[in-house]
Amino acid sequence: MEFMLRNIIISLLIFVFGLAKDICFCLRLTEVRIPNHVTKNSTVQLECHFDLNGEALYSVKWYKDGNEFYRYVPRDNPPAQLFLLTGVSVDLLNSTANQIVLNNVTLASSGRYRCEVSAEAPSFQTVSSHGDMVVVALPDTDPKITGGRPRYQIGDIVRVNCTSGRSKPAAKLTWFINGEVAEPSIVRRYDTVITGREGLETTVLGLEFRVRLRHFKRGDMKLKCVATIAHVYWKSNEESVEGDKQPKPPALESKETLHPNGSRADRQESNSSSSNHRRRFMARVVTNVLLSVVVLLNSLSSVSPVVLPRSFSIGRR
Repeated sequence: MEFMLRNIIISLLIFVFGLAKDICFCLRLTEVRIPNHVTKNSTVQLECHFDLNGEALYSVKWYKDGNEFYRYVPRDNPPAQLFLLTGVSVDLLNSTANQIVLNNVTLASSGRYRCEVSAEAPSFQTVSSHGDMVVVALPDTDPKITGGRPRYQIGDIVRVNCTSGRSKPAAKLTWFINGEVAEPSIVRRYDTVITGREGLETTVLGLEFRVRLRHFKRGDMKLKCVATIAHVYWKSNEESVEGDKQPKPPALESKETLHPNGSRADRQESNSSSSNHRRRFMARVVTNVLLSVVVLLNSLSSVSPVVLPRSFSIGRR
């Protein structure tokens, strides 16, 4: 019985110690804030929050790419200490155990930043966490569209390029046609151009497609290029081109066009009546001329009078 009681007590102690281990009232990090993207020459704040849980703070250290540049030890006087590091300029007056302020960040300030917190003796427990920060050199110009024409007809080939301003990292370009993202099959990608001591990058993105009727909305086609860098930069450029209006072929005039005041039958009847009047008029003229000639000949000739043949028609019909 005594043996069984001893085993139960040992088991309970093991359970309690195991539970206490899982519920550790010790130093722990609660939050580390390191912005992913910041703009060149801006002021940046890095934060490191922790819970001592009864422990005494020994030190807070900051590292960039594995190199220490800031140390805070509360028992030292002054508590804060700096270590020179390329690309890191700490505002000592505004930096504490929970935050540091970086002034005028440069492209060299990009990297991995780590916060390390240590407790005092006897535990000397240490916890740390990190984050990556990218410094962005914004493009020096807005995106430009080149190669376009003011007008296009259905069946024409559109060949245009969009060029971003120099930046670091390179801007991401996207083409839109009438507000919709262009299909990958008509997008042309080119190599990034790197220039200058800082290695600034220029992006060029082409667009090539055959114009269809669906590309025109109310007679216009809108081509837009958008340049972005993470959440810190967004610029666009848009061109609106017109569709050439196809000239309408002249309407063929029918030879049987009806007069507004009559039908074709009326017109034919009118033409026939007019022709008959002309023939009768000409017949009278010819008859009168011939009679005049006959009278004249009879008066001047001693021969038998001229008699017109019976078959001669006067022209009455």
